[in-house]
Amino acid sequence: MTATNRSIELINTAAQAAADKLAHDVIAYDVSDVLSITDAFLLASAPNDRQVKSIVDEIEERLLKELGVKPVRREGDRESRWILLDYVDIVVHVQHSEERVFYALERLWKDCPEIELPADAKATRGKAAEHSRLQAAEDAAELDGEWR
Repeated sequence: MTATNRSIELINTAAQAAADKLAHDVIAYDVSDVLSITDAFLLASAPNDRQVKSIVDEIEERLLKELGVKPVRREGDRESRWILLDYVDIVVHVQHSEERVFYALERLWKDCPEIELPADAKATRGKAAEHSRLQAAEDAAELDGEWR
């Protein structure tokens, strides 16, 4: 069994919305062969809580506006470190970058087929690592300035 065309449409719309809000490392997996509760997972991350919430809000708004669907469940709003949107056919996980590294959902689903995403979403790959390098360089420069 593979993800339905409807699930792929939902995933692509959500992935584009995430990319438009500058999400990092957007990736989707077809989990339909291993899970009976959903067809696909979309994973995305951001370097801060406010951006996590902004990405989630954009995904929700875009899926409602363009495809007329609302999530049946939304979890994790309080801290905005990991927000889950359950659309039954798909589940969207938007995580703070630290949670993304710690929980490493990609390791759990690495044997599942990856779903082809829009070019903008694919272009987000490696953004978290790039952001971490830039942040480390800024922090080092700040420390260097304090020691002088």
